[in-house]
Amino acid sequence: MKNADVVHYPYFDFFFHTLPVKSHVKRVVTVHDAIPLVFANHFPKGIKGTFNLFLQKLALKNTSAVICDSETSKVDITQTLGFPAKRIFPIYLAPNPKFKAVKDAKVLQDIRKKYNLPQNFVLYVGDVNWNKNVEGVIRAAAAVSMDFVFVGPSFFHEIKAVAHINNLVESLKIKGKITFLKYIPTPDLVVLYNLAKVTCMPSLYEGFGLPVLESMACGTPVVCSRTSSLNEIGGEAAVYADPYNPQDIAQRLEEVNKLSTKEYASLAEKSISHAKKFSWEKTA
Repeated sequence: MKNADVVHYPYFDFFFHTLPVKSHVKRVVTVHDAIPLVFANHFPKGIKGTFNLFLQKLALKNTSAVICDSETSKVDITQTLGFPAKRIFPIYLAPNPKFKAVKDAKVLQDIRKKYNLPQNFVLYVGDVNWNKNVEGVIRAAAAVSMDFVFVGPSFFHEIKAVAHINNLVESLKIKGKITFLKYIPTPDLVVLYNLAKVTCMPSLYEGFGLPVLESMACGTPVVCSRTSSLNEIGGEAAVYADPYNPQDIAQRLEEVNKLSTKEYASLAEKSISHAKKFSWEKTA
């Protein structure tokens, strides 16, 4: 790499030493977000992690520029890592072009049958990390007339977060309206978004929030938080809810569910138009 003009490191870990301290060439580092540092009490780093974070910060000083996913992340990176704001460049991500509206009734019906999906459901796609606010979605589910489908491999891991979610579902007596799906191939996930009435992503914090755009690109409205980057990504096309208030999340979901056919079609079209503002050509 000594003969290179610029070296791009597309990954930066806070608690593992992944970036060489010294560099003989100019380098650019992608730091997607700083959530583990912004909410340090929810992401314990330990002694080894603390030492590695020191080395990573030291290495970042010998970096020409940082790329991040949003304006929110830019502020966080400056505040938590001490990197100069003038050398941080937010570049929005984009949904895969495969995410689009599907009109073929047979394709829709085949996927509904394949995954045994309910007729009218709210979709959640993502992880179980604290910032994702899955508990808020589960509590909202208890107050909503629709069923809920959760997609993500993490829901099948034997970890405390998943155990807590399962216990919550049991205690709220809503097991019959909850479906957990593990791994969904992208072509199937596209159809899943199309089958959903609304996608729910009321995260407490996000560095970007790709499911918001994936859903919108498919013409499925989104209820998300007006917090962190989601406000940037959702723009005027999203329906916003208070992530700390499950009743408010439930109310916004029901509002979308009760839209007239004309109103729903208008929101779906608005969602598609908004998603088109983001592309991998622009990212590049």
